[in-house]
Amino acid sequence: MKNGFFSVLILLSFLFCLANVNEAAVPCSTVDAKAAACVGFATGKATTPSPACCSGLQQLAQTVKTVDDKKAICRCLKAASGSLGIKDQFLSKIPGACHINVGFPVSTSVNCET
Repeated sequence: MKNGFFSVLILLSFLFCLANVNEAAVPCSTVDAKAAACVGFATGKATTPSPACCSGLQQLAQTVKTVDDKKAICRCLKAASGSLGIKDQFLSKIPGACHINVGFPVSTSVNCET
């Protein structure tokens, strides 16, 4: 009986530890794939964000579980924006046009760590 109790206690402790392990932050490959359709608008080549842009960003927003996820997504987007010619005047309009609340001003110069 004593061994059974300890076995259950160890199993419960193990399950508790598994439940508290944080998942890795969202990888840049996922961020890039979800945001790729937004490049046309963010560079000024399209007049509005495409439905695929908004859908991808809404899916990305749903993956955010922690502050670290939000920071990781921000870092990925910021890294990609430099090489793509993203313009702030278009980038800043995407959250409103896609009905996504990001909770901070969207800009290529945003500090992702705050």
